[in-house]
Amino acid sequence: MVWPPLTLFYRLSLSGIRPQEVEGARVVEIGVGDDSPSEEEFRFHTVGEQLKAERERQALTLSDLAAKTRVPMRHLDAIEKSEFGALPGTTYTLGFARSYARAVGMDAAKVSADLRIELAKGGHEGYQAPTQNYEPADPSRVPSRAIAWTAAAIGVVVVGAYLIWRSMTLDASVNVTVPAPVEQKTVAAPINKSAIAATGGAVVLTATDDVWVKVYDADNKRLYENEMKAGDSFTVPPEANKPMIVTGRPQVLNVTVGGKTVAPLGVADKTIADVEVSAAALLARSPPQASSPTASSAPAGNRN
Repeated sequence: MVWPPLTLFYRLSLSGIRPQEVEGARVVEIGVGDDSPSEEEFRFHTVGEQLKAERERQALTLSDLAAKTRVPMRHLDAIEKSEFGALPGTTYTLGFARSYARAVGMDAAKVSADLRIELAKGGHEGYQAPTQNYEPADPSRVPSRAIAWTAAAIGVVVVGAYLIWRSMTLDASVNVTVPAPVEQKTVAAPINKSAIAATGGAVVLTATDDVWVKVYDADNKRLYENEMKAGDSFTVPPEANKPMIVTGRPQVLNVTVGGKTVAPLGVADKTIADVEVSAAALLARSPPQASSPTASSAPAGNRN
């Protein structure tokens, strides 16, 4: 015969055993002496105490368990002491307890269910029926700090490499689109026809060989400066204020005024400077004589 569940009551009394029937269950009052089991041995054990007992049985410290579960040691200690107010919430509390249970080889699902009931009885947000088949707040599934820092470092390297590549690409495109230098051509200044007529004709300098030429006015304003090639020409602006020339090879310059050739500007391969090249000055010049002191000093007489 199977008896109904027995509810044991312990009372310090000198009386004997007095069985009686109460609502179908046998109630036994037992006289307890000094050798009877203590009340502590029959007290209900909390989930935290069960976890702690198993941890100590395996000779593990809270520090060992924290390293194994990646749960802060203060949270593990709060679970063992049932100090739920020190924990971040019901969801985290259940997740920490499951991680603890798995670490010591206990049934994580049973520990979680028992803890829910314990939380409900203790007034900590009550019992919450599970609404999903996974545990999003389980701390043991959160990536470690080392993994997070590694991912961040990889991201920085990728961004830096992209920026370097982008910069090199832009530089290359700029180099491609830079126009090639264009050889400077002789450009004649606009001709003032009325001024030409007043001065006796246009003054044109034409190179018969390579020669460097600079033309400027009395205010030292540059009118023309270039390395002339054979066939290049320059028309001196007729309105220029006392235009003058400097060159190292005057013999390779063919000078015309109104289409008529005038005397050379100087002796061959001898640098001239401050030689006036206006129409009036050129028409008044006489041909230079290489062996005549008077001729050699003629350009100097036109300097300022």
